[in-house]
Amino acid sequence: MQITCLNGWGGRLYEELVSYLAASQPDVLCLQEVVHTPDSTEPWLVYCDLGMELPQRANLFAEIRDILPNHVAVFCPCAQGELWRGNERIASQWGIATYVHRSLPIIAQIQAFVHGAFSPCGYGDHPRSRNAHAIRVFDFELGFPVTIAHMHGLRDPAGKHDNPARLAQAERLKTLVRSIAESGDRIVVCGDFNVTPDSQTFEALGAIGLTDLVTTRGFSNTRTSYYRKEGRYADYMLINDLLASATFEVVERPEVSDHCPLVLRMTR
Repeated sequence: MQITCLNGWGGRLYEELVSYLAASQPDVLCLQEVVHTPDSTEPWLVYCDLGMELPQRANLFAEIRDILPNHVAVFCPCAQGELWRGNERIASQWGIATYVHRSLPIIAQIQAFVHGAFSPCGYGDHPRSRNAHAIRVFDFELGFPVTIAHMHGLRDPAGKHDNPARLAQAERLKTLVRSIAESGDRIVVCGDFNVTPDSQTFEALGAIGLTDLVTTRGFSNTRTSYYRKEGRYADYMLINDLLASATFEVVERPEVSDHCPLVLRMTR
């Protein structure tokens, strides 16, 4: 089984992103920063905030589903706000998505907010609501169930340091994983956590037997050349001891976002 985790950056590198995913065909794709605009057929819309104008692939969720036709797609919205086409406002949803190959039956799943709650009337003030999605699948080829959870951690304009909201977020994620995983499961928890490697997030997840692969396997960067700020850590993938033999990679090329894909491959 191959699990890929990636912040899709709103599809800003759309051609590169779909080419990469079509070629790599992950069994499970955990994707953050996903746009879903069901009432528009426009390929691109614009997100405006605090003087910024950012292009967004208007129907990224559906387009990724179309290039992974053998996958079940689940979209988990955080908020419905507005994107722009010129002077026209268009309602659009933003959140995370999970794509699971049809050969892997989903035998349990849960989604919940790790910070805030669903915002139906705008994206809201920072730090905005964030959610997580957890699934339990059975891999017939490997012969065991796997619990996979991912989240997009809250963004605080003040930085990635720990604060009460981030500590509460970590506890909620831990509770989410514990609510679905069963004894003997292989467990994977991943996402754009928006924290530094010394965050207490990892202590919270360590309490349920999870170890981060990015920092413990010698990777010092999960960002691409499109990210020009300080602090090159953002994305993490944690596993339990039953997956200690799995191979792990931070994919630096091709560049498909301002985040690098994280890829886990497991065998018997």
